[in-house]
Amino acid sequence: LKGKLEMITGASMDSMKIELFNDQNKSIGKLTDDDAVLKNVLANDVRLHVTDPSAANFEDTSAVEKYEMPTEEYEKREDSVQAFKKRNKMGRFNPEVQAKLAAQAEENKEKALKMKIGDRCEARTPKAPIRRGEVMFVGEVEFKDGYWVGIKFDEPVGKHDGVVQGKRYFTCDNKYGAFCQPRFVEVGDFPPELDFSDDEI
Repeated sequence: LKGKLEMITGASMDSMKIELFNDQNKSIGKLTDDDAVLKNVLANDVRLHVTDPSAANFEDTSAVEKYEMPTEEYEKREDSVQAFKKRNKMGRFNPEVQAKLAAQAEENKEKALKMKIGDRCEARTPKAPIRRGEVMFVGEVEFKDGYWVGIKFDEPVGKHDGVVQGKRYFTCDNKYGAFCQPRFVEVGDFPPELDFSDDEI
């Protein structure tokens, strides 16, 4: 029996476990006789349930050894995504894109050097409403290249409390903090906006 089940299920004869279920899908016992014959085991409406404790768990891949190609070897390949982008001058391999990114990085640096902690500011990031707050951090960070400005907003319109990827750059209440590129931040006389929402109904 186990020999036939091994060919059908792929479970190993030496480690497979067989349980019998009736037509009500209730377990009626486990098969422990390794020499059992199929016709002697199966009655009407009886189902065999085969498991293999030694089988690999394909849902959990954390223990699976993964191959990581060395950077030098990947650089030499002609059939990689990177090679395709190089040939077609896409993304970071596009001279125009690189020039634009370099200009943005220089602009960020120049603006950052003119800011200081405690400055009032407005964040004017694309596709987002203008948000006012206070500069809490200016400089380079570990999570991105270049210069960034850490802001504590006046309202809970941020993303965090000054901690990014486990490192604290400044302190504020949760959802009041965010980092912006300096080119999207203006410093000046930007007092907190008054909220008159409770004065009218």
